Amino acid sequence: MSSVEQPAALARFPADIREAHRRFREQRDRSAAAVIVLAALQHYQSSGRAGAPVTVTDRLIEDLGYDSLAVAELVFLLEDLFSVTVTNSEISELRTVGEVSRFIDRKLASAPATP
Repeated sequence: MSSVEQPAALARFPADIREAHRRFREQRDRSAAAVIVLAALQHYQSSGRAGAPVTVTDRLIEDLGYDSLAVAELVFLLEDLFSVTVTNSEISELRTVGEVSRFIDRKLASAPATP
């Protein structure tokens, strides 16, 4: 059993996503982080495709139906899950799922490991 406590926000995600978060926290497994980012992006989509898998080319607003509330919730979740800071100017430059995923990967690459 892991001693790493998971954020409460993960409770609404499937077990495989919670497991990916455990791997990320314990091993800094950035491929596990990528799985989490995609799940979060899928979770907050509000278009008529709810539940459909997202792709790296999907646009947040046009394809996934993101609005300012969904973007804010996504940012709060990503900051909580990965212990990173995302500024308004940074998030406003991101347009696609792939851009968000690469952005978080860069943040994780430059962030110190957390206990």
